Amino acid sequence: MCEVFISADPQSYDARTRSVRLHGVVTSIRLENLFWQVLEEIARRDGMVVVQLIERLYDELVAARGEVGNFASFLRVSALRYEALLAQGRIPADNSVAIRSLDAKVVLHELPRAGAALCLNRRACTRCTWQRGARPSDQSSETFALRITSVKRFVSLATNSSNCGRVVGKGS
Repeated sequence: MCEVFISADPQSYDARTRSVRLHGVVTSIRLENLFWQVLEEIARRDGMVVVQLIERLYDELVAARGEVGNFASFLRVSALRYEALLAQGRIPADNSVAIRSLDAKVVLHELPRAGAALCLNRRACTRCTWQRGARPSDQSSETFALRITSVKRFVSLATNSSNCGRVVGKGS
C-alpha cells in the first residue's frame, strides 16, 4: 500500500513560499509544490496566473464568509476539491473549458452535505442507479468517497465501488 504514496516525486511535497499582494498588502503563502501545480492549472483554465487566482479566491472568500481564517489551508482544500470534482466528472477534463464558464449550481448539484460522503468510483456504475432512483443492493463493497467535514473542510477519501454518485454516510 505505501508504495503508492512513497513513490511520489519528493519535489511534489517540497514546500515553496510565494509572496502575493492582496489589496496592497504583501503576504506570503507556503504550499507544497503539488498544490501550486494544481492552482496553476486552475488559473490557466481561466486565463490567469496563479497570483490572480489567489487574489480572486481571497476576495470571493471574504465576500462570502466575511473572514479568511487559514488561507493556505483553504487553498489546499480548493486544490483537492478541484481534483475531486474532476474525478467525479463534475468539471470537464478538457483544460480549455474555463472554470468561470461553468454553472456552479450544476457542478455542485447534489453534492453531499458536510459530514456526508459521495462515491467517486465510476467503474461499476457509470450511469449510477442511485441517481435514477434505484437503491444499490451492495453497501458492503469497497468504499471510495469524498468526506468533507463542516468544521475544518477536511477532505478524506473512502471507497464504495458500486455506488457512484450515491450519498453515503449521514442519513443513508
